[in-house]
Amino acid sequence: MVGGGPAGMVLGLLLARAGVEVTVLEKHGDFLRDFRGDTVHPTTLSLLDELGLAERFAALPQRHVRTIQLPIGPGRSLFTVGDIGALPVRYNYVAMVPQWDLLTLLAEEGAREPSFTLRMNTEVTSFLMERGRVAGVRYRTAEGRTGELRATVTVACDGRGSLARRLPELGLREFGCPMDAWWFRLPRHEGDPRGLVGNAGDRFLTAMIDRGDYWQCAALIPKGTDADRRAAGLDRFMAEFAAVAPWLADRTDALRSWDEVKLLDVRLDRLRRWHRPGLLCIGDAAHAMSPVFGIGINLAVQDAVAAARVLAGPLAEGTVGLREARAVQRRRWPTTAATQALQRIAHARVIEPVLAGATPLGDGSRPPGIARVLSAVPWLKRVPAYFLAYGARRERPPAASLR
Repeated sequence: MVGGGPAGMVLGLLLARAGVEVTVLEKHGDFLRDFRGDTVHPTTLSLLDELGLAERFAALPQRHVRTIQLPIGPGRSLFTVGDIGALPVRYNYVAMVPQWDLLTLLAEEGAREPSFTLRMNTEVTSFLMERGRVAGVRYRTAEGRTGELRATVTVACDGRGSLARRLPELGLREFGCPMDAWWFRLPRHEGDPRGLVGNAGDRFLTAMIDRGDYWQCAALIPKGTDADRRAAGLDRFMAEFAAVAPWLADRTDALRSWDEVKLLDVRLDRLRRWHRPGLLCIGDAAHAMSPVFGIGINLAVQDAVAAARVLAGPLAEGTVGLREARAVQRRRWPTTAATQALQRIAHARVIEPVLAGATPLGDGSRPPGIARVLSAVPWLKRVPAYFLAYGARRERPPAASLR
């Protein structure tokens, strides 16, 4: 597995538990990266439960998000458009957990398996090619030592910067994105709203995630405008922010420098082929997702579970081939394509108009139609909640990985 993110660690653990010899290569020396996706969805919570890790996961510091709120209609009051807490399931919330804590838990559990190896500070530099087949990887350690690691199957789990994406035969298809994202933190006070809160301002959209003592904030800005908006000044942006979320007006000075605001170059794309002989791509390596709906990590983990279910038996028997890699793509492709199609609709119908100056969430005199429908038929709020929580398809781990 190339990459020690959620997809690589989950796949490595599941295969190792099934008796397969696996090595996960991670180029960093630790998992500490700020503003990584910290959402653990009900599907992943259920998976951890099946793996016997629910109690250890519950001991991690976390916050539970059960509602999705947007400022809609007269007075721009917060309106609940999705209620995960109303779902009749055991895990009816999204757990907000620092990703490094989740990855550390998976690494510690993997270390219990004799067939699991995690190599930190090890960057993959190229693929080993033999007779048209990927036969492993070449790597370089943080100390500058180089080497080769041969493998029956190499799985690219190294994100949208994956080496696999340089292979022209995989055919990267890109979809235009109207926005980039700023990530930053603001203090949270006891009387603030709870859950996931959205706001629309002057050519920006925000999503604020309740993290207990602070808000993890994402501001979507028009694509390519980062430098110009920074030049306009941080005070101006924070004043605009407070105008659409007045309850934040008392902390507009919390951000002291643009250095505290990180830029994410938003992309939406997918490989036409996720495989070639000896190689399989999953997660962001196969399909970079927009932050819309916040389900990129959920999709990556479900890719890993599906891959483990397909590959575990053949790998244990030494009979794995291109057919199995194709089977993983066939299984996961419809969910990926459907999710990206919905994200593109959201880009075109909501995000792009707001970033152009429109206000599709209501003009202040009357709530939009969707709010009136959800008010009249409250159970419909479960539909977006279920999609956020479980996605379009739920995968089951191989029986051999369950303990």
